[in-house]
Amino acid sequence: MSAACPRLQPRVATLLAALLLAALVPGTHLEAELGAQEIGGVELMEVTITEVHRGMRQGGLTARALVEAYLERIVAYDERGPTLNSLIRLNPDALDRADSLDAVLQRTGALVGPLHGIPVILKDNYDMAGLPTTAGSASLAESFPADDAFQVRRIHEAGAIVLAKSNLAEFAFTAFETVGSMLPGWTFNPYALNRVPAGSSGGTAVAVAANLGLVGLGTDTGNSIRGPSSHTALVGIRSTMGLTSRDGIVPLYLHRDIGGPMTRSVEDAVRVFDVLAGSDPADAVTAEADGRRASSYLDALSTDIRGMRLGVAGQLAYTETADPEIIRRFDQALVDLEALGATVVRDFEIPGLDSLTEGVWNCPRFRYDLENYLATLPDAPVTTLQEIRDGGDVHVTVLPRVERFLEFEGTPETHEGCVAGDAAEERLRAGVRDAMGEHDVVALLYPTWNNPPRLVGDLSSPHGNNSPILSPPTGFPAMTVPMGWVRQGTLPAGLQIYGDAWSEETLIRVAYAYEQATHHRKPPPTAPPLRR
Repeated sequence: MSAACPRLQPRVATLLAALLLAALVPGTHLEAELGAQEIGGVELMEVTITEVHRGMRQGGLTARALVEAYLERIVAYDERGPTLNSLIRLNPDALDRADSLDAVLQRTGALVGPLHGIPVILKDNYDMAGLPTTAGSASLAESFPADDAFQVRRIHEAGAIVLAKSNLAEFAFTAFETVGSMLPGWTFNPYALNRVPAGSSGGTAVAVAANLGLVGLGTDTGNSIRGPSSHTALVGIRSTMGLTSRDGIVPLYLHRDIGGPMTRSVEDAVRVFDVLAGSDPADAVTAEADGRRASSYLDALSTDIRGMRLGVAGQLAYTETADPEIIRRFDQALVDLEALGATVVRDFEIPGLDSLTEGVWNCPRFRYDLENYLATLPDAPVTTLQEIRDGGDVHVTVLPRVERFLEFEGTPETHEGCVAGDAAEERLRAGVRDAMGEHDVVALLYPTWNNPPRLVGDLSSPHGNNSPILSPPTGFPAMTVPMGWVRQGTLPAGLQIYGDAWSEETLIRVAYAYEQATHHRKPPPTAPPLRR
């Protein structure tokens, strides 16, 4: 096996070797099964949670068969074929977990929970007991957490199967590419292999977009759920700060970090999000979550948005360097929403936005947050950022950032930039709320990125990343949904929907109505169905 799946237990390595042999040698035992478009009577490509559960209840589909089908695709497309390079390691216990879930269903006739048997791609900055949590860095290759992250525990309790841990921009440092020292080489966009999937949750995005898993979890400090989702025709949700727990996630900037779903449909994103949202005693910021969350976010899956007033964030959308094709897709999205009965407020403006955003990113607290996280590990391979720097086990592009972060001294409560940043955040929150109130709008609309995915290695052309401007500094929620295609229908674009704190139900309603009216999502050509 390549470095993409290190330290596999022998049983899993044997399975994958057999699958690889079947793909290469006609007449082998697995040839008839390899590439079957239907698994237990269910179409695998673009399959949804609802379809999987229907197949399981009808008795034709098993969790084992589903896991095996995704493992086949991982061999074919992540390890070989286009070599998408999205996964750091497989979960060696995935098949055993599937078998146990199948046994429960057979014995009781009931699903364990709302994610029963659903294979999940987990970004490798989430803790999961028994597997290292690397954050994409070779410096943490032997970093084993004591237990699961809160969100991982929640999906396990709901019946999910963690299929694999995915690649990320090392330590989640960059929005622009997915590369690090743990997995050699870049992760490639499955819609165009010379393009990036953005960063840092690019591994999760690529794997889910290419149908190597059913749903995924990513993290978002400034962009990294929404950007990779936009670049790979996925749906991504960044919650209100405090609605979902950050416990057990390797931090970048803890006051901005959010974990959440990345999926091929709004409904699947909401089904996962419904499991994740809630209070966690280990994360004080979530104290209000149980009182604020919806009883079920599934109730927001409505196509009726008549009368909703939606503001066009033209200051973000219509910039000098915005790609004309992206803007045409955005303008069409506005027309589509109006056709659904929404009132689109095109003259919306946040007065003084440029001055309101000054200083909101002046708290470079990574060193403080990472070292606090490392202190929670039972046997951490390193305990300080200085040790990571001195060890040299980081990607060459990452080392300068590590050195800059070493300059942080003190705590977020005493650091001058952090104190000023807190005040700037409050001014921005007030400015956004005042503008939304003045125009009487319930959400804002803008392209997730104003420009299409860049070529691999291009860090100089206009990027158009809108995600860090409003949502993380205010702590307000945002989600992205496929908005269409550019460059002769080859590259995805995303529509971002942003609202006030605790307004997830509104955002979901708008996203679902738009998705159901447009159906822009399509699978990538580089990872087609495996055929007999």
